[in-house]
Parts: sequence; structure tokens; C-alpha cells
Amino acid sequence: MTDAEKTALADRLTGRAPSASAPRPGDLSTALERMIGAGAARFGLRADKTGPADACALAPPLARLIDHTVLKPDTTEAQIRELCAEAREYCFASVCVSPVWVPVAAAELAGQTPLVCTVIGFPHGANRAPVKAFETEQAVADGADEIDMVIGIALLKSERYAEVEADIRAVVEAAQGRTVKVILETALLTDEEKVIACVLSQNAGADFVKTSTGFAQSGASPQDVALMRRVVGQSMGVKASGGVRSAEDAYAMVEAGATRLGASAGVAILKGLTSDASY
Repeated sequence: MTDAEKTALADRLTGRAPSASAPRPGDLSTALERMIGAGAARFGLRADKTGPADACALAPPLARLIDHTVLKPDTTEAQIRELCAEAREYCFASVCVSPVWVPVAAAELAGQTPLVCTVIGFPHGANRAPVKAFETEQAVADGADEIDMVIGIALLKSERYAEVEADIRAVVEAAQGRTVKVILETALLTDEEKVIACVLSQNAGADFVKTSTGFAQSGASPQDVALMRRVVGQSMGVKASGGVRSAEDAYAMVEAGATRLGASAGVAILKGLTSDASY
């Protein structure tokens, strides 16, 4: 990618330039951009005609790619509420929290744009399929909109591929139409295993493949994201997670093919800072 292309990507993701995709007719951000271009310096909007979705239409596109995440075992309720407040303020795609905190996050974000995402079989993927399915059903009942499940890593590496696919399918069915992302834990896999995991996820009806839990020795890399994108084509999303700590990291993952980013450093990323967070 040339320097000019990198600049154009950064401009698009931060909202400094129009998105490469065509705007929807009546899109609020497009309308306001046109008025600003014509010289408007202030706007009058009826409160009953706007809401969370309208406000988030003005957010930088990069924000709408980020799953704002906290999955540390010692996370407190106060930290979950703070995470949700940041998600509302910055218009992140979702908050990603442990299952125990889904009811709190769902209550905090009711009627808001950010979704509630949770993790299943986390962090090793070693639960049996019926357990993962039940965990998913409970998460849905508690208010989860998206499910990030850990693939059966040990089964995959043992070449028990039919069981791996059945494991993913059990979660997809239990999610009842909600978005399912399959965490491959790429740091533990060979390239061949990454390819197989992507194909199994695709066959099982998942919506995304995701690089990492953030609990292995390393997280996302542009190389792994690019490989996953080549395998799934445009039929699935690719989520890069683990080690995305700066805007530069985020741009590299998007350039490689990521359509969602998992990060605890979302606020720092949008401010152009570099975080020392592990996820």
C-alpha cells in the first residue's frame, strides 16, 4: 500500500473523508456534511426526530468497527458500567464482556446503538458442545446480541474436524439468528489449521472468524487476518483481536481485511494514542 493509499484509509476510518461506500439516501451524516460544505456553522434539530442511532451516524467509521472489550477475570461491575458509558459516548459497535456481566451491559445499553457481545467457551474452547449451546442460550436470554465463541482448539489440533464443526453449529443454532464469531486462537494454530478452522466455521453457518482471545502468547497479526480473509472471501466477517493498541494497528488490520476489531484500547485508538493494554 502506498503512502497516499494509507492516508486515504486513515482519512476514511476517522471520518476526515467520505467513505468509499456510497451513502444511503437520507443518511444524517451525509446531509450534515453537505450543509457544512455549503457554509453552515450551526444546526437546529428536533429532539423527537433524533436518537442514539442518529448521533452515532456522525461517529468516525473506525469507532463502528470496534468491539469495546473487557474480559479480565477481576473486572468489577463499576468497570462494566464505565465500559458501557464509553461505548455510548464513542459509538462503538459493541461492548464485549464476560457472560456474568451481560445483564448489566444489556440494561446499560438498552435503546442505544452499541450492541452487547459476550464470549462462550472462553478462553480455551474446551467445553463440550452442549455446554457451549446452553451457555449461549443463557447469554441470549440475558440480552446478548452477539456471541464470540472459542473453537474447540484441542479437537481441531487432533483432526476431529466433524466434532469441531458440530460444536460451532450448536452455538450458531443456540444463538437464534444473532451474530456468531468463531475465535480460532491463531497463535496456537499452523497456517493449515487456520485454513481448516475458517472452512469449518463457514460450513457451520457462523458470521465471523476471529483471530484471538487475548489470552494466548500473541494476538492478531495482519498476516493472519489476510489469510483468514482469503479463505472466507467476502461471505464472512473477519475480526482482529488481541494486541490492537493504536490507530496504526487498527489501520493495518483493516487494510489486511478485518471488518471488526476487538480491543480494550478503543478510546485510546480514537484519540490517536497507543495503549499498553494486553487485549
